[in-house]
Amino acid sequence: MSTKTTIAAIALAALAAAHAFPASAAPKGKDAEVTILVSSLTYAFPHFVFLQEQLEDEASKIGKVKILRADGQLSAPKQIADIEAAVVQGVDGIIIAPADADALAPAVKAAIDAGVPVVTIDRPVNGVPEVLANVAADNVKGAERQGEAIAAQFPKGATLINLQGIPGDKTANDRNKGLHTVLDKQPDLYKFVSEQTARFSRDQGLSVTENILTGLPEAPQVIVAANDDMALGAAQAVEARKLNGKIAIYGYDGSTDALKAVSDGSLAATVDQFPGKQGRVAVKTLVDFIREGTKPASADILVEPIAVTKANLSEAERIGTVTQ
Repeated sequence: MSTKTTIAAIALAALAAAHAFPASAAPKGKDAEVTILVSSLTYAFPHFVFLQEQLEDEASKIGKVKILRADGQLSAPKQIADIEAAVVQGVDGIIIAPADADALAPAVKAAIDAGVPVVTIDRPVNGVPEVLANVAADNVKGAERQGEAIAAQFPKGATLINLQGIPGDKTANDRNKGLHTVLDKQPDLYKFVSEQTARFSRDQGLSVTENILTGLPEAPQVIVAANDDMALGAAQAVEARKLNGKIAIYGYDGSTDALKAVSDGSLAATVDQFPGKQGRVAVKTLVDFIREGTKPASADILVEPIAVTKANLSEAERIGTVTQ
């Protein structure tokens, strides 16, 4: 954790103490007005844009719920500053997709100590058991579905490039784990010829794939990516080399662009982790607690993803946003 991050978290804790916030606020009542800060990881990723839209739609359906948007910009210091400001403003709750599970922990703990309940979404913070709930996809199972889709298309085996997410990130780690859980059962059939991070970025998905393909003696049969942006970047690199149809590309997220690519054959599959459902569950869980003190049955609320191919495109959460 950086010194700047630590100082910001300490300042927030001191602010809470100075204002004598209650450790646990009493329920506000069934029809009370509720204000919630939603700190997204980044709105540069379509996944979080869709999650936010569905969360806000659910808030509107619940009624009397005001959502304050904050773009985390992939920055822990930015999110800490947004949490600090929200506590000062007197928000009733916080939903956050943390940019750094360790760096955000002190600020999240300080907010909870200030009487502001917190729900993490898409990914947890580390070492803060007081968080009301973590609502996320089961990324290990999602990546297992991804690996099973590869095995189904290539039952006799395949060579693979694996484009990984941000190093150290739990989401990236879980997706890599799930993929290997399935394919490592048959190491003689499924051989990873290169595994490199492209940091969940489309631009890096393109450049990293170009570099890997340049260094390989022959093209792999499969490129598997830990998110759709990297997969779509890889598809650009494959198209530039006129290898369309010769390399099957697998993404993860179920984004609109990925679903279009599955429909036209640019991607073999994506994994839908139902971000809209995550957003709806997160805001309902938090509002129920703020208004009535109702805690979820489990602090870990996991949504199980599915692999989406041409055969089951209609099951994708965002299929309605795709122009066929």
